[in-house]
Amino acid sequence: MRKALRWLLALAVFIGTLSTAGAATAAQPEATGTTDIKDQLLAIPGMSLIEEKPYTGYRFFVLDYTQPVDHRDPSKGTFQQRITVLHKDVSRPTVFYTGGYNVSTTPSRREPTQIVDGNQVSMEYRFFTPSRPDPADWSKLDIWQAASDQHRVFKALKSIYTKNWISTGGSKGGMTATYYKRFYPRDMDGVVAYVAPNDVVNDEDSAYDRFFTKVGTKECRDRLNAVQREALVRREPLEKKYAAYAADNGYTFTTIGSLDRAYEAVVLDYVWGFWQYSLLSDCATVPADARTATDQAIWDSVDTISGFSAYADQGLEQYTPYYYQAGTQLGAPDIHFPYIEKQYIRYGYESPRNLVPRDIPMKFQPYAMRDVDSWVRHHAHHMLFVYGQNDPWGAERFRVGKGAEDSYVFTAPGLNHGANVAGLVADQKALATARILQWAGVPATSTATAKPLARFDSRLDVRGVEREPAMRP
Repeated sequence: MRKALRWLLALAVFIGTLSTAGAATAAQPEATGTTDIKDQLLAIPGMSLIEEKPYTGYRFFVLDYTQPVDHRDPSKGTFQQRITVLHKDVSRPTVFYTGGYNVSTTPSRREPTQIVDGNQVSMEYRFFTPSRPDPADWSKLDIWQAASDQHRVFKALKSIYTKNWISTGGSKGGMTATYYKRFYPRDMDGVVAYVAPNDVVNDEDSAYDRFFTKVGTKECRDRLNAVQREALVRREPLEKKYAAYAADNGYTFTTIGSLDRAYEAVVLDYVWGFWQYSLLSDCATVPADARTATDQAIWDSVDTISGFSAYADQGLEQYTPYYYQAGTQLGAPDIHFPYIEKQYIRYGYESPRNLVPRDIPMKFQPYAMRDVDSWVRHHAHHMLFVYGQNDPWGAERFRVGKGAEDSYVFTAPGLNHGANVAGLVADQKALATARILQWAGVPATSTATAKPLARFDSRLDVRGVEREPAMRP
C-alpha cells in the first residue's frame, strides 16, 4: 500500500510539472499597481527566483522558468531556463534580449533598452548550462525550439508588461531575434538585430574571401597576413611552447583530435579575429615585420587575438551548443589563405563536426537558413539590421526585399562586431532611433529630434563587442 501511495504521489507531481510547462498562459497574474513586481513574477506558473540584485532605479531578478524540452510534445519532460528581468516600470515598453549563449546575471541594459527607457527581459539560450535538459536530447536544439522558448517567456510576461515589446540581440543573439520573428511574427512590435550573420548557402563562402581582400588598409592586411603565415612557418618551436602551456593549464585536445590541429585552428582564426574584435587603429599593435619578430612576439599577438585555449577541450566545452547548431542549421564559414603556401596548412578551417564530441550525432539541414532568409527578404516587418563595416560576419548578412515593410539594413562605418545604432552616420542614426521609438510605442516628435530617452549609464549600458575566446558570432 505504501509503495502504491508513493507511486501515485510521484505520478501526481510528474503530471503537475508537465502541466506547468505546457500551459504558458494559464493563471497569469494581474499587473496591478499594488502588487509587488516580484510577487507578480513569481505568481507565473513555472517561475522561480534565483536571486534579486539591487540597482538604483531598477529591480533586477535572476529567475528560472520551466520549459518543455520539446515544444511539439511537452510530455517529453522539462528543464529550467534562466532568464533575467531588469524591471523599471510596467508602464514602460519592454526589450527582449537574447545573446544566443549564456545569460549574464549582472544588471545590464542593451542599446534599445536605453533608447526606449524600458524594461529588459534577457533569456539564456537552451542547452547552454545550466539551461540544459538532463539528459540532453541534442535533436531538440534547433532554431524553432529556441524561438518557442522565447514565445513562452513572452506569453508568460505579457500580462505584466503590457506595453510594446521589441526583441534584440547581437551576433548569434541577432540571429536568434530574427528567427524568433520569423516563427512568431506577431509577438514583437519590432526587432533590432545587431551584426547577425546569414549563411544562406553553407558551401558557398566566397563573400568572406572577397571581404578579406578589401577590409581596412593594405598595410594592415599585409601585417596580419604575415604574422599568421609566420606562426605556421614556426610551427615546431611554437608548438613546443603550446605543449608546455597546455600542460601547465591542464588542457586536453580529445574533441579536436590533437594539439597540432588545435594550434593550426587558433592560428587560422588570427586575421578573422582581429577584424571581428579590433579597429583599424589597433593594427599598430601587430608586429610590423613578422619575419624578424621573436617567437614570443608572434605567440603573444596570436594569443591576444585568437586565444590559445580556444580549441582545447576546456575551451570548446562551454560552446558545444553553438558548434552543434553551426553544424546542423546555422552554417559556418570556410575561407582560403592564398598568401600562405599549401605546405604550411595541414587541416584548413575546422568544420563544426570536429568541434563537437563524437557521441553527439549531427546532420546538416540546408533548408533552415534558406527559409529564414527568404522570409526576411519578403516578409520582414519592423526590423532593423545593424552591421559593422569591418566585421567579417557581415560579409554574409540579412537583406530586405520588396515585400519587406518598415525594415532597414544599416552599416556603421569603420566598426567591428560591436557595431550599434550610436555608430551609424547621423541620418541613419536618427532614422533608426526614431523607428525604434515608434515600434516601442513612445514615438519621437520627429525623426530629426529622435534620441535615447534614458541617459547613458557607464555601469549599466553594455557597449562594444562582447569578446569570445575563438571565432564565434
